[in-house]
Amino acid sequence: MMLLFHAIVLGLLLPIWAFCYWILPYFTTYKHLRHLPGPFLGKFSNLWLALGARNGQKYGRVVRVGFNHVSIATPEGLRVVYAHGNGFLKDIFYNAFISGVPGLFNVRDRAEHTRKRKIVAHAFSPGAVHDFEPYMSANLQRWVNQLDRIAATPGKDGYARLNIMPWCTFIAFDIIGDLAFGAPFGMVSRGRDECESARPGEPATYVPGAETLNRRGEVCSTLGLLPALRPWAKHLPDPFFSKGLRSVKNLHGIAAAAVTKRLENTEGTQSGIPQRRDILEMLCRSKDADGHAMQRDELVSETLTQLIAGSDTVSNTACAVIYWILHGERQSPGTIVPRLQAELDEAIAANSSISTHGEVKNLQFLRLCIDEAMRLHSTSAIGLPRIVTAKSGVFCENEHFPEGTVLSVPSYTLHHTSDIWGPDVEEFRPERWLNATPRQKMSFNPFSFGPRACVGQNVAHMELALIIGTAFHRYDFRLYQQKLESHEGFSKKPVECWVGIKLRHVEA
Repeated sequence: MMLLFHAIVLGLLLPIWAFCYWILPYFTTYKHLRHLPGPFLGKFSNLWLALGARNGQKYGRVVRVGFNHVSIATPEGLRVVYAHGNGFLKDIFYNAFISGVPGLFNVRDRAEHTRKRKIVAHAFSPGAVHDFEPYMSANLQRWVNQLDRIAATPGKDGYARLNIMPWCTFIAFDIIGDLAFGAPFGMVSRGRDECESARPGEPATYVPGAETLNRRGEVCSTLGLLPALRPWAKHLPDPFFSKGLRSVKNLHGIAAAAVTKRLENTEGTQSGIPQRRDILEMLCRSKDADGHAMQRDELVSETLTQLIAGSDTVSNTACAVIYWILHGERQSPGTIVPRLQAELDEAIAANSSISTHGEVKNLQFLRLCIDEAMRLHSTSAIGLPRIVTAKSGVFCENEHFPEGTVLSVPSYTLHHTSDIWGPDVEEFRPERWLNATPRQKMSFNPFSFGPRACVGQNVAHMELALIIGTAFHRYDFRLYQQKLESHEGFSKKPVECWVGIKLRHVEA
């Protein structure tokens, strides 16, 4: 009888709560946004945007995408929303990404972010990045050895059939594992998605690293847009939430296991073993303005940040670059791959199995191809939300947004706007960058913009140049699929990319 009573009360209260939480604000608190276009559901809640994060939906320009969230897909929006000195805060959306203590990516307090960035930035200085190359090269050589093995068994057309997407994942994970944790995860050597994970007081287990990262991104994006759901998510019967939350714990465990193993082996530096010059070593040595070093839990959070930023985005982008180069060559035979390979052959020694950064860092056409692919394939599937903090609000695109409004700029829409890029906006045309206008340069946003921009973009550029330069210098490819389908959670991840691969014969 008591259960029936509670059920009746709950049934009566839920409609009232829904009205107060979703409907009433539309007519009162957020009425200043009612004139903006957008999906009907977005006027009442963030549910539409959350479904977009889960299902890969995208929407227009200056659009109301949530009850208090406006998307501004213009260059002016980039300058206003993410610029230095605007005082905007990261939205509570980022709280959903915290496991342990906040890291550089998800910390919302501006002073704490400044403190963390000053510490982390030392690990990405030009001198530090130069020291990373031996670790990248060792992993790249293992990657080439595996691709050589695959290429040795060609089909009737002379090419070995290969889904290059997993191999982009393996090399990206192994490189960031080497740089951030002191050892590669071993994905390239094993040829499968597998990482060691450990939680306090529990034995180590092995989990699929890339799959774990994807599930984490999807569930955190959804819960970030629906914060009221976070306390209840673990009780929901939908496996999307149960598997996603398990992935949050597993990914934190991957970082914790790697940091613990590295810190336990630090005695090697006192016994004549050379000290590694990698990201984790620099984070361990760095101190803030007060002379305080990072504690273990903070080290775990920061290395987790680097794992996420340096694996998923690089692997997705590397796969997209390979696809778009081959797609561009298929659309205009003889204009892309021969030009790229001629440039690489001139710069890289004929008998080299992998390229060096010195050989590829200044290659113009290689950089044009990478930038054009990053324009067409934006790594972030959603705009990164910021809260207007000024009492007077802010003006942008002839609209006034008062204090407390959430604004974001979706890079995908910016990168695919014909008013900015011209009628050939959907075409892979690397030479467009030779005469790029200031407006186009301002609209190009692969690493975000302002004080919260990606701190590791120099490493990403270096890694992409090495991977793509090595791949097209050593191999010929053939594209076996028409479109690059992507799965969108927090990031835009290619589902698969089937290619043919065979060794090239480069004359000295």
